[in-house]
Formats: sequence, C-alpha cells, structure tokens
Amino acid sequence: MNKIKKLLGYVWMLIAPTIIILLVIQAKNKITIATEVTRANTILQWVIILLIFTPICVGFFIFGKYASENAYDHLPESSDEIED
Repeated sequence: MNKIKKLLGYVWMLIAPTIIILLVIQAKNKITIATEVTRANTILQWVIILLIFTPICVGFFIFGKYASENAYDHLPESSDEIED
C-alpha cells in the first residue's frame, strides 16, 4: 500500500501543474475568441477561475510531495499516538 501511496504522490505532483497549464491555455483561447462586448466579462470569469484553482493545485502538489516522501506511511490510529 505504501508503494501505491508513493506512486500516487508522483501522479499528484504531475497533475497539479498540468491542470494550471491547461487552464491558462483555455483562458487564453476563450479570451481571444471573445468579442469586444464580452471580453471584459470573459477576462473576469477566467481570473476568478484561475484564482480559485491555483491554491487547490498547490495543495495537490504539496500533498503529492509528502506522499512521495512516505510521510503517510504510519498514520496515528488514536490521539495517544500523536507526537508533538
């Protein structure tokens, strides 16, 4: 199971920047095909989308980094096992 966690950690680390790159490409395409009347609204929508998804993807990357470093090998099963 730990090998699967480590492998999936690398997958998360690859998916996170890929999502951001694809979103930026999609935003660029949608903004360029928008008419002058709708361009401001399209830009605003894509800025909001990118502002929401960027921290989510950063979290995916951090989660993947910890998973690939085997930080989740042993998770505490009770509060007695938690160390400060």
